[in-house]
Amino acid sequence: MARAIRGVIYDCDGLIIDTEVPAFEAWREVFQEHGLDLPLEQWARSIGGSPDAFDPVLYLERLVGRPLERDAIRARRRERQLEMLVEEEAFPGILESIADAKRLGLRLAVASSSHRDWVTLHLKRLGILDAFDTVVTADDVTEVKPDPALYLLALQCLDLQPDEAIVLEDSPNGITAAQAAGIFCVAVPNSLTRHLPIGHADLEIQSLAKTPLPHLIEQVETLRQV
Repeated sequence: MARAIRGVIYDCDGLIIDTEVPAFEAWREVFQEHGLDLPLEQWARSIGGSPDAFDPVLYLERLVGRPLERDAIRARRRERQLEMLVEEEAFPGILESIADAKRLGLRLAVASSSHRDWVTLHLKRLGILDAFDTVVTADDVTEVKPDPALYLLALQCLDLQPDEAIVLEDSPNGITAAQAAGIFCVAVPNSLTRHLPIGHADLEIQSLAKTPLPHLIEQVETLRQV
């Protein structure tokens, strides 16, 4: 029998805050400057995982048939993405779920394929960095999602077994990573990732605002007993 849930591990990009849509839209603007479009199925290869899985600049160069000023393009795109992110708040229900988890005495972690400076920037801006017992990022492992290393490290830092935690994820790569670590994974897709293949999640909910954390844990406990 599975043990009681004692911890919650959150993805960051696209789960806590909508960084994924601004990233995609900023790159789409770059492609549109060249009279081209960036297909979601191409961009999706890197969502929730390593940016090395898909390089938009190399893909754009192949389409236009000539070399481009890569560093300048990446710098301009990053600046544009940050402009879009300035006013972004946490997704509905996220802050409430953290408060509920604290009230329930659960251990909390963030496990992100992004680098630490990026993750802590947004967690600090939202005022929730100190709410987490640990934050593990791409800087802490050699392989990011869909590899399970981030989630295994999060479990280790929280001193939990896989069946004592749940993961909240929005992307196919993240879901695969959580399940490879042996953790029950709840998909909470955003406006971008709901169009991606996330059916392999153990459970899918529309948002944490519509399914508060205490109710979600009850659902998970029931499903794990089946």
